[in-house]
Amino acid sequence: MATVILARHGRSSANTAGVLAGRSRGVHLDDHGVRQAREAGERLVGLRPTAVVTSPLERCRETAKGLLAGLDLDVPVTREKGLTECDYGTWTNQPIRALTKEPMWRTVQAHPSAAHFPGGESLAAMSARGVEAVRRWDRVAEEEHGADAIWVAVSHGDVIKAILADALGLHLDEFQRIVVDPGSLSVVRYTPQRAFVLATNTQAGSLAHLAPPPRKRKRRATAADGDAVVGGTTGV
Repeated sequence: MATVILARHGRSSANTAGVLAGRSRGVHLDDHGVRQAREAGERLVGLRPTAVVTSPLERCRETAKGLLAGLDLDVPVTREKGLTECDYGTWTNQPIRALTKEPMWRTVQAHPSAAHFPGGESLAAMSARGVEAVRRWDRVAEEEHGADAIWVAVSHGDVIKAILADALGLHLDEFQRIVVDPGSLSVVRYTPQRAFVLATNTQAGSLAHLAPPPRKRKRRATAADGDAVVGGTTGV
């Protein structure tokens, strides 16, 4: 099936301030974050993404814009509410240092599936709608462009961690083991049988190796696409 490149937004003003921005409006990339977005796009040179789907929040839309500037391609950009940041409720705009002293902080760390932010969203609900959005857009990419389609989803750290946990077959309580830094790129390929996680939290290096070989017509997925190679892939 299609391949999705999961891009976390570049560093924001809230990241540097140590504040949990959540869904707050007016949180933008800082200068370093702008560079990260453009550099992420440069890593995709050699690929032709069929679409860029982004969280509606400014820092993700700015990342999508910078990524495409680095890629120098005219690709449609669509906003997707399912990829938006978790609603942290009353935790929104609070300093991370202060939140670590909250009793629920330990639940978020050890049992995130049980965490429901006061006045906001649960991490389980965030995970469910993020995974649904990515899988839905992945089906669209394949239906419209074939099994070799590559597309980009721009989202937030916790959302991407949850999507990767699902792709790895991990319970949500294990998603804190996954690291997704600002400006990083992770790669997942969904198939009828399973998801293949091709990369996580990458910060540098070309991803041009993901480009499919030239074909005269778009390829349809086959049952064998979901098979894992016994003994490991051949690298060709």
